[in-house]
Amino acid sequence: MTLRRPPAPLLDAALVATSLADVWGNVDVEEHAAMACALLAAFALALRRRLPLTTFVLTLPTAMVTDAVFATLAALYTLSSLSRHRVLLAGCALAYAITNFLPWPWSSLKAADLAQTHSLVHLTYTLATSVAPVFLGQLVQARRELSLRLAEISDAREHKRLLTAQSILAKERAQLAREMHDVVSHQVSLIAVQAGALQVGSQDAETKKAAATIRRLSVQTLDELRHMVSVLRASDSRPTELTPQPSLADLQRLVGGSGIEAELETDLPEGLPPPVQRAVYRTVQEALTNVRKHAPGATVRVCIHHRDGAIHATVTNTAPTQPALPLPSAQHGLAGLRQRAELLGGTISAQSTTDGGYSLHLKLPVEVQKDHQVSGKSPC
Repeated sequence: MTLRRPPAPLLDAALVATSLADVWGNVDVEEHAAMACALLAAFALALRRRLPLTTFVLTLPTAMVTDAVFATLAALYTLSSLSRHRVLLAGCALAYAITNFLPWPWSSLKAADLAQTHSLVHLTYTLATSVAPVFLGQLVQARRELSLRLAEISDAREHKRLLTAQSILAKERAQLAREMHDVVSHQVSLIAVQAGALQVGSQDAETKKAAATIRRLSVQTLDELRHMVSVLRASDSRPTELTPQPSLADLQRLVGGSGIEAELETDLPEGLPPPVQRAVYRTVQEALTNVRKHAPGATVRVCIHHRDGAIHATVTNTAPTQPALPLPSAQHGLAGLRQRAELLGGTISAQSTTDGGYSLHLKLPVEVQKDHQVSGKSPC
């Protein structure tokens, strides 16, 4: 468990209070000069972070004329933890040792007193006391710098990891772009060419219409593939804009170009959020795709309206009139639609109809302004 460091103002106030307690216990109130020096030293600790050297100088007189040395030691520690100047720190420690060892006034000092054993012990104690806060402050400074270096190393490693991941991703995207260009685009191009040949060579009107639809969808798919390839290849350079996202205004074109006999009915108001519009569009798109794959020859009714504070989109198809062709499928379409709906607070439901068809229903809660609401009975 890591202990949290107290706030700086609170810590400074605690040091000042401790210094005042030291003054109360070691300085006689009747000694006005000593009391003034001690109080100056105590309150000078409030400046120790911004002016550490000045704070130490202001606390030095109390070590010379009184026994209240807590403020001087605290100031010396602060200066040592913030300064890199070793000579300055040694000089400050020596100055404290001298002022604390020599009696005040200095005129009372006798040479014979310095040779006594207790004086030597006092000198040793004073030197140790002056050196301890310097070493402790330097240790704290080294620990702080080490923490900063470790943080920088961690950031550098994370940056390197991201660069490595981006490099790997760029290679994978470049490989994917090559595969899409060399394989998928080539096969779709063949589909477009064969559909064009079928459209020109066939005499049947229905066949011509179906071939034209296949050719149009193939050409559209090729355009989208080319744009995707350009996006993938530009992944390691400047950002590339994606294709504009579809909206409700594109529904009519989607239904009309689906190659299915479909009917679109909608009374949606304007100003719906873009995520809601995309969700409705993708739901209709996936439903039409499933009809083409699993119910060839079926007719489709797409009904979208706003009711009771929610958007309701229902895609219903009749029973297929032709056998379905075996086409590859990852079975992720409906799951993806359900996840998209859940992110918007909605639901997706699907069920078979009584006539052998299928119905897909999307419900999304949406708040619509009153001036945008559509009056009248819903067409669905």
